Amino acid sequence: MRRVGRRTVAAGAVLAVTFPLAACGGDDGRTEITFFQFKGEAVEFFEEITARFEEENPDIDVVVQNVPDAETALRTRLVKNDMPDVLTLNGNGTFGELASAGVFADFSDAPALEGVKEGYVDVVRELGAGSEGEVNGVPFAANASGVLYNVELFEQHGVEIPETFPDLVAAAETFDAAGVLPFYGMLGDAWTAQSPMAPLTAQGAPEGFFEARFAGETTFAEGWREPIERLGTLFEFTQDGAGAVGYQDGTRAFAEGECAMLLIGSYAIPQIRSFEPDFTIGSFALPGTDDAAETTLVSGVDVLLTTGASGAHPEEAARFIEFLMQPDVVQEYSEQQVAIPALEGLVNEDPALAGIQPYIEEDRLVGFTDHQFIPAIPLGPLLQEYLTGGDLDAFLARLDDSWDQVAQRRTWGLGAVES
Repeated sequence: MRRVGRRTVAAGAVLAVTFPLAACGGDDGRTEITFFQFKGEAVEFFEEITARFEEENPDIDVVVQNVPDAETALRTRLVKNDMPDVLTLNGNGTFGELASAGVFADFSDAPALEGVKEGYVDVVRELGAGSEGEVNGVPFAANASGVLYNVELFEQHGVEIPETFPDLVAAAETFDAAGVLPFYGMLGDAWTAQSPMAPLTAQGAPEGFFEARFAGETTFAEGWREPIERLGTLFEFTQDGAGAVGYQDGTRAFAEGECAMLLIGSYAIPQIRSFEPDFTIGSFALPGTDDAAETTLVSGVDVLLTTGASGAHPEEAARFIEFLMQPDVVQEYSEQQVAIPALEGLVNEDPALAGIQPYIEEDRLVGFTDHQFIPAIPLGPLLQEYLTGGDLDAFLARLDDSWDQVAQRRTWGLGAVES
């Protein structure tokens, strides 16, 4: 692996290495900081960007630590009081839990947050914060969960972009009647079911559902019944044996023209393109209701930047984050990874994102509902069981039971229980 700073810790190595409790100055007088980086598909990008930073900041040596299973790796390091200086993380429930525990620094008044789209700042706030008003991470790049489709197949069969849920079902019926598989199910990887679940529940559940759920004023059986039932309807249009194949199989099958659509997010586009499809990939927001005006785009913070609340080198870490948040860096990353730049004024003009761009421009965005869950609640496996022949009532009951087991000790996110 190419040298970045003094050393780069390759993926797979972090948990097997004993790190110092704090980065320190090197023999050459440079300050050494650690960079905990979780995006496996973006290793080369972040290593190259780090090298550029070091050229412009010769007093700082950045050690890049590319980690698999970042959440487990970070929890392990926190137990050892070994917080990295700078981190990339996914903006999800685990981040919210740790942020609410006071693990991360507050960026609410930091220069790095200037120019970030307010919608994505709100997403970070809603996941959890160390105290009221804090923003414990800087949104760097976002993604969106909707539908990817084969543009040429839609044109060939005269199918318009669906604007309502009945439209989406009608499109699936048209393809099915023509002998074209509407959706390729990838339930062998249970998490894939959460991608279409998020927009359906975001649009179909009552407003303020999570706050009400924690207050004991509703249940998943009451608030999520229709959206989850609609999820089941979509999976009736997948292939037989969808529970036995995973994400890799599905993205390849879509690239090879075996289906018209994938119920997956924009993050899958680079993977699909790696299989060299001979058609144009398009995207649209998954409509979850009967009213097109209610359609929103589920978009979350795929990559956020943060530091520890009591880092050993706050000045150097801040300089590095401010460097990463430069518009040209954010734009370059977004174009390479087919991501949505989190900065105002930046647009990723990749044609695969054209269909969802109006929602981004109009700020018709909502965060991922599945980011309100943590691993202690087996959302993916429960969805997998339901969609491969399970019972809706049983799914909702088990989800409520699992949620209730952690609700009373919940200290983060939309329904935090105040101590």
